Amino acid sequence: MTEIIYVIDDDEGVRLGLCALLDAHGYSATPFASCEEFLSGYNTNFTLCIVADLRLPNMGGLELQAYLIEHAIDLPFIMITGHGDVSSAVRALKSGAVDFIEKPIDGMLFMAAVERAAQSRRLTLSNFVLENEALEKISALTPRERDVLIHIVGGHPNKIIAHLLGISARTVENHRARLMLKMNAESIADLVRMALASNLQTNQRD
Repeated sequence: MTEIIYVIDDDEGVRLGLCALLDAHGYSATPFASCEEFLSGYNTNFTLCIVADLRLPNMGGLELQAYLIEHAIDLPFIMITGHGDVSSAVRALKSGAVDFIEKPIDGMLFMAAVERAAQSRRLTLSNFVLENEALEKISALTPRERDVLIHIVGGHPNKIIAHLLGISARTVENHRARLMLKMNAESIADLVRMALASNLQTNQRD
């Protein structure tokens, strides 16, 4: 999957210069002259991070950041500006920006921020995949198997689970064996990790 870094700046020299720098470091970069152009041409699934100028005609970087947050679009954001001020930097960082970088841009500082943004995005995508895989496996469980799994996540031993569910300890052991098989888990730790990834623990009950 191609990972794209979008560079939004109305200064052609800046946006093309940053794209060239990103290309030289092995990243795929796409330039836009405005936030409006970006919103009409980007793909969330392939976005690694967004680099945007604070002040742009019409929608600026802060407004774009707020728009993405409002629409629950979680993408790493790096703000750049030639007119930086403390209040703008604080607003951007409080809203989740990876960094706030003033022009003229220091290439090393910029690439360090990009690396942090890329790591954050890749971790988010990895967690998303793990969550979906866990949810898919858990959806194939029977109601009783789910009950047993919930109590396993709660740290209950077989005898306690048997008592709470009104079944024999041997039946609990059989359910656990089927859980391991269905969830493709090599250990109880694997089983618990998958359950936690699917947020099953929020449904835990005694």
